[in-house]
Amino acid sequence: MATIAKNIVDTLEANGVQRVYGIPGDSLNGFTDALRTSGVEWVQVRHEEAAAFAAAGEAATTGRLAVCAGSCGPGNLHLINGLYDANRSRVPVLAIAAHIPTSEIGTTYFQETHPQELFRECSVYVEHVSSPSQMPRMMRIAMQTAIEKQGVAVLVVPGDIALMEAQDDAITVLRPSESRVIPSDAELQRAAHLLQGKVTILAGAGCEGAHDELVTIADHLAAPVVHALRGKEHVEWENPYDVGMTGLLGFASGYRAIEACDVLLMLGTDFPYPDFFPPKAKVVQVDVRGEQIGRRTPVDLGLVGTVRDTVQALLPLLNRTSELDHLEDSRQHYLKTRERLDDLATPVKKGRAQHPQFVARAIDEAAAEDAVFLPDVGSPVMWAARYLHMNGRRRLIGSFSHGSMANAVSQAIGVQAAHPGRQVVALSGDGGLTMMLGELITLVQEELPVKVVVFENSSLNFVELEMKAAGFVNWGTGLRNPDFAEVARAIGMHGARVERSEDLAPALEEAFAHDGPALVNVITERQEVTIPPSVKASQLKGFSLYALRTVMSGRGDEIVDLAKANLRQVL
Repeated sequence: MATIAKNIVDTLEANGVQRVYGIPGDSLNGFTDALRTSGVEWVQVRHEEAAAFAAAGEAATTGRLAVCAGSCGPGNLHLINGLYDANRSRVPVLAIAAHIPTSEIGTTYFQETHPQELFRECSVYVEHVSSPSQMPRMMRIAMQTAIEKQGVAVLVVPGDIALMEAQDDAITVLRPSESRVIPSDAELQRAAHLLQGKVTILAGAGCEGAHDELVTIADHLAAPVVHALRGKEHVEWENPYDVGMTGLLGFASGYRAIEACDVLLMLGTDFPYPDFFPPKAKVVQVDVRGEQIGRRTPVDLGLVGTVRDTVQALLPLLNRTSELDHLEDSRQHYLKTRERLDDLATPVKKGRAQHPQFVARAIDEAAAEDAVFLPDVGSPVMWAARYLHMNGRRRLIGSFSHGSMANAVSQAIGVQAAHPGRQVVALSGDGGLTMMLGELITLVQEELPVKVVVFENSSLNFVELEMKAAGFVNWGTGLRNPDFAEVARAIGMHGARVERSEDLAPALEEAFAHDGPALVNVITERQEVTIPPSVKASQLKGFSLYALRTVMSGRGDEIVDLAKANLRQVL
């Protein structure tokens, strides 16, 4: 019989797992030694948080189970943030969390924690293997749960258990189910009755694989389509009904199309901001997870089903709408909004930092037609949402539900490892990059040709914007950075620094063509203000209070810089 660790690795390999992300440790020795003699690759990161993010990135782009591992105590604790992200993004990840020796559990032993309790909130399954007799059954259950529930499964394995002989060395190959989930006929009839008048569609990540159905129902209903951030990559391409995004990162046309509708049809979205839902419209929500229906706003009808199958079943029941005013008005507003956004993506005069909009548009123009983009949480997500164009082949992956800093490079590790021939572009903030700076070394060590574009504004920029809106003087948000291009070159990456507008496109072109990891450090405007589609009176009051307090603090020069940076937005 093989050891428990060997059986785990053999099962992973039989199920198509090609790599495991992590950092070695004594409690993981049995597992990593089994990997050493297997066909499964070990991708060694510099922080276990990056291992979990990398697994999440791989799972998001492949749809298959991805795996990470951490040694006992602090080692697997470091996985938690990345696993939270994976679980909230609903991607299948298995985490092997090593544990202290079985005989020492409950004695406050060196590095002792309680992994089952710690991982419970960020997983769909977490169990502790306390005896060889539980394996490989628990391994099968963990994998099955992660795949079918599309989330994180954590298997807690003490180091001594991993080295014990397996009592059953059977290896099961799992096959994901391909079920159709459709509402009842009566519910579909009621939905068809409700979907009359001025209908707007709010489409989210649940529209993956349902692009044609989405466009068809929008055509039938003459409905503008507003997308949530996670729906962008699945919705906006080749879609004449798309009118942009709403929410805090969205823009006016998306907000307006929802505000003006009689009926809002929500398709596969758990859009989290109640303030952006229409106050009086009827709401029909379609989601395969019934527990999400009505979570964000009251609904008149909830339909439990996959978007593609539900729309296919609903279409024959709908009358084609002949009234096009709502759709055409929304389209025209979108064209004007889009033109205005493009006008903001302009070069600057010599001596000024670059507008981040200009940088994002340059990335969009330089990137491959099948590029995978990974923006850091904060202002890079804003620019990605507004300026990166999806085409059905490009992907947009990020920490969009969990909202963690430092996701971009870490997720890019997993995406690039799983897609070695594909262009992977991380849009990093200087705060996010430096939080997990060591992962640049992982790119070099693992020979992963990720392209990192740094939006350097020497601040936690999105936090500063939130402070301004709430009326606080910016404090504690400034960053004293090294020259990231020099850092990149020092560790073996291609590195370039951009301070002038005319140098941006050539620097991106050279970096994107480089055969290996590359970093382009772009100095961007710190005082750039990003305006949400709807500004509350409290935010206007807060911004005025911020300006007054800043001047009274003797920092009036910041207000002058703010005006200079954003004057073009109000002219």
